[in-house]
Amino acid sequence: MTALSTSSRRIVIFDTTLRDGEQSPGASMNLQEKLEIAQALAHLGVDVIEAGFPIASPGDFEAVRQISQTIRGPVICGLARCRDADIDRAWEALRYAERPRIHVFLATSAIHREYKLKMSKEDIVRQAVASVKRAVGYCPDVEFSPEDAARTEVDFLCEVVEAAIAAGATTVNIPDTVGYATPAHMGNLIRVLRERVPNIDRAVISVHCHNDLGLAVANSLAAVENGAGQVECTINGIGERAGNCSLEEIVMALRVRHDYYHASTGVVTQRIVPTSRLVAGITGLSVQRNKAIVGQNAFAHEAGIHQDGILKQPLTYEIMRPEDVGLTKSDLVLGKHSGRAALADRAKALGYNLTSEQLNQVFEQFKLLADKKKEIYDADIAILIDQQLHVVSELFHLDRYELSLATGKTPEVKLTLRRGEEKLTTQVAAGDGPIDAIFLAIEQLTGISTTCNDFRVHSVTVGKDALGEVVVQLEHRGQLYRGRGVSTDSVEAAAKAFLSAINRIAAAKGLS
Repeated sequence: MTALSTSSRRIVIFDTTLRDGEQSPGASMNLQEKLEIAQALAHLGVDVIEAGFPIASPGDFEAVRQISQTIRGPVICGLARCRDADIDRAWEALRYAERPRIHVFLATSAIHREYKLKMSKEDIVRQAVASVKRAVGYCPDVEFSPEDAARTEVDFLCEVVEAAIAAGATTVNIPDTVGYATPAHMGNLIRVLRERVPNIDRAVISVHCHNDLGLAVANSLAAVENGAGQVECTINGIGERAGNCSLEEIVMALRVRHDYYHASTGVVTQRIVPTSRLVAGITGLSVQRNKAIVGQNAFAHEAGIHQDGILKQPLTYEIMRPEDVGLTKSDLVLGKHSGRAALADRAKALGYNLTSEQLNQVFEQFKLLADKKKEIYDADIAILIDQQLHVVSELFHLDRYELSLATGKTPEVKLTLRRGEEKLTTQVAAGDGPIDAIFLAIEQLTGISTTCNDFRVHSVTVGKDALGEVVVQLEHRGQLYRGRGVSTDSVEAAAKAFLSAINRIAAAKGLS
C-alpha cells in the first residue's frame, strides 16, 4: 500500500442534496427549486452535483436535463441502476452538461443478493462490468457504487471494485447504505481496498455514509484519513431515514483540523449558512437549534464563564469564526429608517445576490415589517429574501381576515382571498380554534380539500415582536405538499403557510 502523503490532499465534495437529500420524506422539490439549489451549490464551490435519478420520473429527468444545460463549473452527475435503460436515460439528461458524470450502482451485500436481486456473485460482477462499459461509451467520467458495501464480504467487495475499475470506472464509491458502519470499520475497509485492489490507483475512492447511528460524518472522516478522495454529502445532512453525511460538518472538520487530516476542499465556506437556509426553506426541513455549524445555537454562548472568555479571546470557546461559515459579527443591523442601499449591503453580507427587481420587492416587505418591529435582525432579512426568492406561482392570494374569539365560544373567521381581479369571501364557524377556522375557510373558498399531516410554528428571531414561521404539510389525493408562511402574527403566518400549500396543489392540478 502507498503511504498517504502528509502534504495537503484535495478532497472532492460530491453533493447529493438534489438526489438523496430529496428522498427525505416530505422534501420533494419542484423544477425551479432544484435549479435554484443547484445554482447555490455551484456558488458554494462543490465539485460534483448529483442532480437526480433521471429514469425515476419525468420530473427527475427534466431537472437533471435543465441543470445540465444551465449550471457551469461543477461536474453534473445523474444516478442509474446497472440497467441499460437507466444508463441511456441518464445520458439523455446529462448530454448537455459541461462536465457530465454517470453514476451506476448495483447492490453487492449477501442480504441484497439473496432477497432483493436474486443474483449470484458472478452475475453481479458481470452486470457491473457491462454497465460501467456502457456508461463509459457515453462519457469518460463514470462512478460505480457497490450498494451496501459496508455489509459486503471484503473479498467480494475487492473483486467487484477491481472489475469496475478495469471496465473504466474513474470513481469507486463505497456506500454505507444503511448507516451500519463505525469509524474503525469504515477506515479499515478503505485501507483494505487500497492494499488489495491492484488497480485502485486508477480511480478515486469515494464514500457515501448514512447517519442511522449518528456516525455519518465520523465514518466519512475515517475514510478520508485512510485514503478516500471524495465524500458524498448533503446540505444540512438531509436524506433517507436519519439522513446523510452533512456537507457543512465534513467541510469545516477538514478545515479546522487540517493539522490532523492534511486535507482541504474547494468549498467557499462563507456561503455555508446562506445555502443551509436556502435548502431548509425550500424543503421545509428546519435545522435543529443545536445543529453543528449552521444551527441557531452553533455560535451562541449563555454561560457566564463562556461569555467572559469570548469577550477576552474568541478562541477560548470558538474553534472557528462565525464569519467563516457566513454568519455576521453583528446580528442587529437595520430599522425603519434604513434605505435600499443598507438593505442591499446586508443582503450581500448574508450571501444573497439580488437583482434590482428582487431588491425592490424585498425592500417593500422590509418597510412593512419595520412598521411592526422596532428592530430588524439578520434572520428577519434572510426570511424576507427567502420568501421573495421562493415565491410559488400563486393562484390564490390572502387579502384579509377577521377573527371573532371568546372563551367557551366557537371561533368565527371572515376571510377574503383574491383570485386575479376576483375577491372571494366566506364566513365560517369552526370547531377547534382560530387556525382550524382559517384552514376550513381557505378550503371552502378554493374548493380544495386536504388533510393536514404536519403543522409547525417557531420564532425566527427574538423578542415579543419576533417573526413567526409556520410550516405545514398537507395531503391531497395521496400526494404531499408543503407550505410556509411568515408573519409577526402567528395566525396570519398559518394562513399564509396553508395557502402556500394550496397554491402548490392548484399548480399541480393545472388550475388557473
